[in-house]
Amino acid sequence: MQPNAKKSSKKPAHNPTETAALKRLEHDLITEDGIVPATKGRHAIHCLTVIGTIEGHCLASETQKTTKYEHVIPQLVDIEEDPEIEGLLVILNTVGGDVEAGLALAELIASSGKPSATLVLGGGHSIGIPLAVAARRSFIVPTATMTVHPVRHSGMVLGVPQTLRYFEQMQERIAGFVAGHSGISAKRFTELMHNTGELVMDMGTVLDGPAAVKEGLIDELGGLADALRFLYHEIEQGRGEK
Repeated sequence: MQPNAKKSSKKPAHNPTETAALKRLEHDLITEDGIVPATKGRHAIHCLTVIGTIEGHCLASETQKTTKYEHVIPQLVDIEEDPEIEGLLVILNTVGGDVEAGLALAELIASSGKPSATLVLGGGHSIGIPLAVAARRSFIVPTATMTVHPVRHSGMVLGVPQTLRYFEQMQERIAGFVAGHSGISAKRFTELMHNTGELVMDMGTVLDGPAAVKEGLIDELGGLADALRFLYHEIEQGRGEK
């Protein structure tokens, strides 16, 4: 028998048409949906952006930038199932939005089995706070801000004790989730939420990057390189690499 021929170590040449189509698809995902399928560093990191208003059961105004939770949920499932994706980076610049939608996304991020990190740029306000703390490690740049305030409601509200209790229960769920995924206590988070001495037209507290870290809400000050460095380290530790 003749010895087996050695397999070529060269990768098959890319079809120029397929390469162009893939580049167009990647460009469309970034420009239209704000999705980077997988970064091209030494590990494949999926970048997910949460921008503008988190849109839930009701449509937001056409003039608003939105993150639609019915689009993000299947993305998170796909990230978890795709063996080629090694980590998740969530970048936030959000004013908040639908409370239940925000909590649903935060729970999915928190339940991911892959290394995850969040990075707050600009703002991570209101229901964006649970999203900011949901990953294994949270980062915030010094110039970003986070507004902690009570649950708000637009539209008709029934002036009955049950309505007040509903709001209280929702705030308890938010405070409990944040306390369970960060270094701040539920009591302290509620105190910041009900602060009446800072916002002119509302109650609540605005924290910049250093203050958010000092309160234990966010793990550390840092930017993109810091978040990626953490993800690479987590991936390599999981593989037993040095």
